[in-house]
Amino acid sequence: MTSPDLSALRPRLPSPVEEVADGRFGRHGIRLLLKRDDLIHPDLIGNKWRKLAPNLTAAAGRTVVTFGGAYSNHLRATAAAGRLLGLPTVGVVRGQELSDRPLNPSLARCAADGMRLHFVDRSTYRRKSDPETLAGILRAVDAEDAYVVPEGGSNSLAVRGCRALGEELRARADADAHVDVVALACGTGGTLAGLAAGLGPGQRVLGIPVLKGGFLSAGIEELQERAFGGRRGDWSLDDRFHFGGYARVPAELDAFAEDFEQRHGVPVERLYVAKLLYGLVVLADEGAFPRGSTVAAIVTGRPFP
Repeated sequence: MTSPDLSALRPRLPSPVEEVADGRFGRHGIRLLLKRDDLIHPDLIGNKWRKLAPNLTAAAGRTVVTFGGAYSNHLRATAAAGRLLGLPTVGVVRGQELSDRPLNPSLARCAADGMRLHFVDRSTYRRKSDPETLAGILRAVDAEDAYVVPEGGSNSLAVRGCRALGEELRARADADAHVDVVALACGTGGTLAGLAAGLGPGQRVLGIPVLKGGFLSAGIEELQERAFGGRRGDWSLDDRFHFGGYARVPAELDAFAEDFEQRHGVPVERLYVAKLLYGLVVLADEGAFPRGSTVAAIVTGRPFP
């Protein structure tokens, strides 16, 4: 088997950086930049490109099996990659009860892109990393020789792929474009793990987890250990802005996102990016960033559909 030619997908790299004038930051002497990873590719958006590309190369034409919930951006990106590259894909979806219901728009897009969907109960899903459980899942989907990508796409290859994001921002560290803080919303932590390793001295990463539970720090350390042999970069997490958990978008958050869109003409994805930007506004008011700081917010996705 041969590796697919990812250059044929023509990614826009490095992704553009835009400055936005927002009084909520300006009054504190903070410069806000948006790192528009949402513009890398129309189907493999943002950090999904950075994480999937090295895994698709490693798959070398084999069926790709991966995992996600009913609204997983990762599943949609993997399905789109399969369609574009002619790779068979299987999505293992959390929640056996969903198998008897009409597909939501996110899963319907996966199916339309050719992904086979396989629903498993939540107990089995929690054990998906166990070798016996994984082998049983692969037998059930008739793909025992498949290339397996973990939930969210976060493995050592993905983490090393995301290091380029940090390197792109490190390259801006000239006199008038130095980035002091890079902020992003986190699901599984793979993007942060790689990003932090690519930044330079004097730059730090702030992660905003979108799931509640406070478990992410250990996961990021483990990802960095596997990818680089130990902790890399200056990074920290603020767990206050998950708004109740993954895929929770209360009216307050939705109104904030709509207001940001109207102010700046930038589409705001609700599950990740809105929580990031909301958190940054609160942190700016709290004095978390010294006057004169430049903060770069990573726009990792776009609203769906």
